[in-house]
Amino acid sequence: MATELTPDMLLRAYSVGIFPMAQSRDDPEVGWYDPRRRGVFPLDGFHISRSLARAIRRGDYRITINQDFAGVVTGCADREETWINADIFDIYLRLHRAGHAHSVELWAGDGLMGGVYGVTLGSAFFGESMFSRQTNASKIVLAWLIHRLRAGGFTLFDTQFLTPHLASLGAIEISRMEYRRQLAEAMQQSATFQPEGYAPYPSLISSMGSSGASGSS
Repeated sequence: MATELTPDMLLRAYSVGIFPMAQSRDDPEVGWYDPRRRGVFPLDGFHISRSLARAIRRGDYRITINQDFAGVVTGCADREETWINADIFDIYLRLHRAGHAHSVELWAGDGLMGGVYGVTLGSAFFGESMFSRQTNASKIVLAWLIHRLRAGGFTLFDTQFLTPHLASLGAIEISRMEYRRQLAEAMQQSATFQPEGYAPYPSLISSMGSSGASGSS
């Protein structure tokens, strides 16, 4: 009989570097993973190309926070192959309701065109998945997310695995030992996903450099 997933179980797993995944949406089992090589996003190393900066400044979209968490998870699972089964979907909704999982949404009109979601614990953000339904949507939403993490005092952005898409934006791969060192430090610190008075705007996000301050307005 499979052990029922609980929010506390997931938070304990994240705190020691383990995360859950199913093999497919139809797989009733959930496995636990602790990769030898870990993908992370240095929070001062997000790469914004000129074309991406223009797309961010254009502002023909709307960014929201935690407005449609379920819609973001649904968007992330809406692909031919996904690790998000029914139990995974349910447990992250429960984490969201408990204040430990958050989403950033990108809208065009009334349409949800992109988003990213993840779990916060200490000063770590554990990125789970993202999706895009229009050009640059995932890149734009990541830029807004990273700016928010920097403003909120986060020190670790865990991407789990390194993909070519993430690498092109500045993500890197580190050893399990180095990841655990950074994770242990993050567990001793605090951060907030919704900093008081934080009100960014497109030109501020687009000018976020590798060494610039996060800022707020």
